[in-house]
Amino acid sequence: MSVVLNFKSHLSELFAQALREVVPDAGGIEILIERPKLATHGDYACNLAMQLAKPLRKPPREIAQALIAALPVSDFIEKLEIAGAGFINVFITTAAKRGVVRGVLQAGAGYGHIHLGAGRKVDVEFVSANPTGPLHVGHGRGAAVGDCLCSVLHAAGWNVTREFYYNDAGVQIDNLALSVQLRCKGITPDDPSWPEAGYRGDYILDVAQAYLAQEMVEADGPTRFAQAPGAGGPSPRLLPQSAGYASNVSEAHDQHVKASGDVNDAEAIRHFAVAYLRREQDIDLRAFGVNFDVFALESALYTDGKVDEVVKKLIASGHTYEQDDALWLRTTDFGDDKDRVMRKSDGTYTYFVPDIAYHLDKWRRGFVRVINEQGADHHSTITRVRAGLQALDVGIPKGWPDYVLHQMVTVLRNGEEVKISKRAGSYVTLRDLIDEVGCDATRYFLAARHSDSQLVFDIDLAKSKSNENPVYYIQYAHARISAVLAQWGAEHKALLEANVSLLDSEYETALLQQMIDFPQVIENAALELAPHLIAFYLKELAASFHSYYNASRFLVENEAIKLARLALIAAVAQVIHNGLALLGVSAPEKM
Repeated sequence: MSVVLNFKSHLSELFAQALREVVPDAGGIEILIERPKLATHGDYACNLAMQLAKPLRKPPREIAQALIAALPVSDFIEKLEIAGAGFINVFITTAAKRGVVRGVLQAGAGYGHIHLGAGRKVDVEFVSANPTGPLHVGHGRGAAVGDCLCSVLHAAGWNVTREFYYNDAGVQIDNLALSVQLRCKGITPDDPSWPEAGYRGDYILDVAQAYLAQEMVEADGPTRFAQAPGAGGPSPRLLPQSAGYASNVSEAHDQHVKASGDVNDAEAIRHFAVAYLRREQDIDLRAFGVNFDVFALESALYTDGKVDEVVKKLIASGHTYEQDDALWLRTTDFGDDKDRVMRKSDGTYTYFVPDIAYHLDKWRRGFVRVINEQGADHHSTITRVRAGLQALDVGIPKGWPDYVLHQMVTVLRNGEEVKISKRAGSYVTLRDLIDEVGCDATRYFLAARHSDSQLVFDIDLAKSKSNENPVYYIQYAHARISAVLAQWGAEHKALLEANVSLLDSEYETALLQQMIDFPQVIENAALELAPHLIAFYLKELAASFHSYYNASRFLVENEAIKLARLALIAAVAQVIHNGLALLGVSAPEKM
């Protein structure tokens, strides 16, 4: 019997063939294969007969009988039953389930990967922090969720581009430059003249001292990275720097940024401060295992005329009007609750105007799908940007781009909230967490809950070596298996010949079923843009393994049973490794 790596896809193909036999002209009908809630209802269920009942004007149970009769023969199906109003319940053979062990061992790092995306392009923009200070823990959550999402989409067959857009223009950058300039002049945040919107963290003094010392900001090296660590995929298509894009931070702000040391040169201070802080952010992101294919600059949208072009197109579209010395976009034409100002009375543009220009450029770059991972405070931007893109009338579909919004993070230590990092001045930085609990725990904890829910990051729990710490619990499962296999000491290829028919305990059956589910978990995570589903799955798989480990012996005298059990746990270790890789978390062999 050959090995099936994705039972759901296999069944979908079988029912598609049956559908063509029963209803040759039934185009556009989606075939849904689901896992029943009760094991007594089979391994999978299909509601195709119920979908066809209305168009065919026949009882669904009658249609179900016809579909079963037309279903191609498969060695993997033990039996089919018609249940309820017309559900078709599918029971998979025990041999097919056991075959997943060999399938996992043969597929290795590729197990779980599916072809949902079919190689189509998707641009995922995430983090996109303003270069006005160190990355805070909220940026860290965006980095973890966005990077894991990219890895999941890659595993689901999408051609992923990781993109960072940073606002190196506007009022916040003006405030940054002024803050650094004041520190250069010896004025501190305690001085009565310090502006209310000025930045007060100690990092502003670091920037000022570097500028006064006439130091040079240089990049550590390129930050190109086309896919998740350890995953295959095409090299990134780098965009020309002249178009406002770069493949690394250094290119984004010239190869070298030299400080003049002149405290009155506001433009030099601005340029230096942005480059200094953007480089610092990039160092933190690399320490977090996050890399990007493309960096995009807000300033380039102005210098390259893209903002002016969009404004002219919107005026020409007839969806704008002048009122109170300002230019308005009639976003109510596209579902907004009120119209929005595009150009203020002082001649400057509101923040969503360059966003429209930026997304138009993404569309022109060929991204039929774009996903933006942002903080929940950006929620109001969604309607405005989508309205502006619709007003351009250039063929962009409604609801484009997609958004994934993450809620705030509360950091606890000793049961009390931690609010301040001395260097940042008013918030906990991503670097604080990485330094205290490590990259693995930080990434897992920030990505392990639905992004739309608020997250409590318990530093004490993240540092603990206990079963209550989920990342430790999962990694410990992998390390335990590695220790058993190391003690065995033979070539792993011998496990491919193991007699897996000997795997019949309740623990073994549970592990087999969970491994079978892994491709489905990846599909669900990709469809729902919910990488936390990977974390949930891994915790459950680790729990099942630990129960098996506590109840069983592996290095037994019976050679056949030994090889069967070792093959099973080796496959479990591979799935854990693959899942942790999607989260950007290591799979240690020793702990």
